[in-house]
Amino acid sequence: MEKNIRKAAKNDAGRLAEIIVFNNRKNYYPIFRDIVYSFSEYTVANVTEQFLRDSEFMEHCYVYEDQVIKGFLCVADREIKKLYVDTFFQGEGIGTALLRYGVEELNADNLWALEKNENALRFYRKLGFRCTNEKIYEEGTTEYLIHLVR
Repeated sequence: MEKNIRKAAKNDAGRLAEIIVFNNRKNYYPIFRDIVYSFSEYTVANVTEQFLRDSEFMEHCYVYEDQVIKGFLCVADREIKKLYVDTFFQGEGIGTALLRYGVEELNADNLWALEKNENALRFYRKLGFRCTNEKIYEEGTTEYLIHLVR
């Protein structure tokens, strides 16, 4: 599957934003319950703009493309910063391929995940990550992020 993974380009920003916004609505809105943020402030247009302004972000991203971009991974300093698969394509092994690429090709060995995101934690554990005792608050919230390592 790694043959489908390539470095992200500037013109991918809109698709990456679309994937992350809809994943956040599906996975994080039920936890945070912030309707204004999730459906008014955190929009595809706003996130696309943010991605395009942040050249460092785009520098560290890789996309899984098979006819269309189906998911993406961002790794910096051996840390997986983001891993998202379009909700329509979840369950097809794309997240596994991206995570393995991050570990094997980019030497990623740690990440932070929302403590209440049980599906993500189960996924990371299945692929060899383990939780440490480190916790920090998700910025601006009372929810914890937990540290996972390989």
